[in-house]
Amino acid sequence: MAQMVDLPESVSPQPTDGMMTLTHVLYGMHAFSALMGLLGTAFVVTAFLSGWPSIIAVIINYVKRGDARGTWLDTHFGWQLRTFWYALLWLVIAGLLILTFVGIVIAYPMLILVGLWVLYRIIRGWMALLDRKAMPVPD
Repeated sequence: MAQMVDLPESVSPQPTDGMMTLTHVLYGMHAFSALMGLLGTAFVVTAFLSGWPSIIAVIINYVKRGDARGTWLDTHFGWQLRTFWYALLWLVIAGLLILTFVGIVIAYPMLILVGLWVLYRIIRGWMALLDRKAMPVPD
C-alpha cells in the first residue's frame, strides 16, 4: 500500500520556488473547476473534467512534469494526473450505465461519489503541498 513520504533534503533535490508556485496554481485550477460543479448545475466530476482550468492544468502537468522529475513535486504532478484520468474513467462508466436506463439509479450516486473523491484528492494533495510533503506513489 502506498504511503505518504516525508523526504529528507539529502535524498531528493529540492524543487525551485517557481515549480512550487506552479504546483499551487495547478491545484488551484483543478479546485476552481471542481468547485464550479458544487456551485452550478453540473456534477463536481463533470465540471472538473470539462472545465477549461482543469484541462489547461492537465496540459501544463504533462508539459512541466519533466521539470519536477527527481523532486518530491513529481509525486504531486502524478497525483493530479491520476485524479483527472481516473475521474474520467468513472465518468465514462457512469455514462455507459446511463445509456442502459436501468443503470441510471447507479450512475447518479456514482457521479456524486466520484465528485467527492475528486474534492478529497484536491484537498489532500494541496494540504500535503503546503506541508512540503510528497504524495503516495502507486506500487
